[in-house]
This record gives sequence, C-alpha cells and structure tokens, in this order.
Amino acid sequence: MELTYLKTFREVAKWGSFTRAAETLGYAQSSITTQIQKLEESYGTVLVERFGRKMRLTMAGEALLQYANDIVRLHEESKEVISKQSKGTLSIGTIETLAAFFLPPHLQAYRLSYPEVNVVIQPGNEPFIIECVKEGALDLGIILDPPFTDPELHSCILREEELVIIASPDHRFGSYDNVQVQDLESESMILTEDGCTYRAMLLKALKHNQINYTLSYEFGNLEAIKQCVIYGLGVALLPRIVVADAVQKGQLIAVPFAHQDCKFYTQLIYAKKKWKSRAFTGFLELICGTNYQN
Repeated sequence: MELTYLKTFREVAKWGSFTRAAETLGYAQSSITTQIQKLEESYGTVLVERFGRKMRLTMAGEALLQYANDIVRLHEESKEVISKQSKGTLSIGTIETLAAFFLPPHLQAYRLSYPEVNVVIQPGNEPFIIECVKEGALDLGIILDPPFTDPELHSCILREEELVIIASPDHRFGSYDNVQVQDLESESMILTEDGCTYRAMLLKALKHNQINYTLSYEFGNLEAIKQCVIYGLGVALLPRIVVADAVQKGQLIAVPFAHQDCKFYTQLIYAKKKWKSRAFTGFLELICGTNYQN
C-alpha cells in the first residue's frame, strides 16, 4: 500500500498541487490528501507544507523523494523482468453458469499457450466478483450482466446470452414463440440464488407488472434447477447455454423470455490500474481479441 502512497507523493512533489496530482492519477483530491497524511503518519513527520497557493516539500520530504524515486524505479524494473515470464497464477472470478458452460474451451486453449500458469477459478455472484476485482483480490472477472460500466474497471463484452424460460415438455409454453412476463401469471417459479443478476431482473419485472406467482424452490445449483423443472415442479429462467443439452435430449423445452430488460451479456472485467503480466495479457487477447483496453 505504501508504494501507492509513494507514487502519489511523487506526483504532489512534481506538480506542487494536490489538485493537479489528483487529476493526473485519476483520484479524488480527498484521496490524495488522505494518502499523504498516512505517509506522514508512517514516517512520523511532515513531508508537504503549503507555501502560498502551492504545496512544497519539507526537508524531510526532499530526502524521502530521492528514496521514492529509487523505489518506484526498482519496482518498475522488477515488473519488466517478471512480465517476461509466463509462469505464476491467474485468478478468475465467475458465476457457475460461465464456469461450467463458457470457460472450459477457452481454458483449454489458454493452457496450450501458457502451460505453466496456474489458473484459479473463484466462484461467486456478480457483486462479489466485481468487488474482488476492484480490490485486487482477483485478476479479472467474467460476469453475466446488462452492459456493465464502472469508473474503476475496464469491461469487454464477449457475447450476448439468450435467457429462456424452461419447462417440462408437456407444459403449455411448448406452443409459445416466446414468453411474456404476463404469461407467468399463476406459474410455480424455481429461482436461482439471491445475488443472481437475471433473477433480480425477473423478480423486478414480475413485481412491476403485478404478476401473481408461486415461489416453489430456490437453488444455488443449476443442475438442481433443471432436474426440478424436468420433474414438472415449476418453470425457471436460465441462459440457453445451460439447458441446450437437456433441450436436445427432449427433457426440457426452452422458450425465449421477451422483455425489454432481458439483454444480458457475458463480459470480462479487470481493474484499470491492473498491472498486466504477459500471462494476463495473453488471456485478455485470447478472450477479447484486440477488443481490450490498456
């Protein structure tokens, strides 16, 4: 954490201004102030003082600046050396749907190019994944959401995922071209776990349209949901990729859910300030092609 503070300290020294340093680094001015204060607490002395309209370094600050320059330079050199390596660990946060039905062929292709990289898949819901990517606990996340934007993250849309209402083969929806929210009146619903983005969209649509339904079951496991639907215990909303095999076998029917908010995309997210090793960049190029941002 102090490396970040030292980088901020160098910008303040360079510009003689908290405001200009904040603009350069993309932080709020209050964040710059806090970082300098914490740095001063760490060293037990005043490093920056106000001189007219500008900030200038104290004698202690001038002494620290020389060390800060050396530390940052050595850190950059170490990154350059390490980035030439194709080893290490790549941590990916994603939801069960994408871990099981989207990622495997991409992981297979990645392994061929980076056989010595240990890929760790961290399951979770979208809010958890997004927070972990922001905090640096995960290198990147692959989420299923409406088009996602966040000032701290880059987002790369990979593909649209069709959401379908699934039901047993003898259900009345078998004759429908698509299912409207009104068609779910009086249906027994089987839902994914709380925190699932498309579950939230469905519940919002049901509430907004005052649709009466029965909540039969909630599962955090996709296979359990499919099996319950196969046994005629209710209907469910899932991505088509999850049920394609069961539909092909005639175990389920899958009808598109027609709703204005039902636009969900598989997206890759990573922190804008994320340092990119060769292995990390290789994964971005594999998944996003040239459609990723530095």
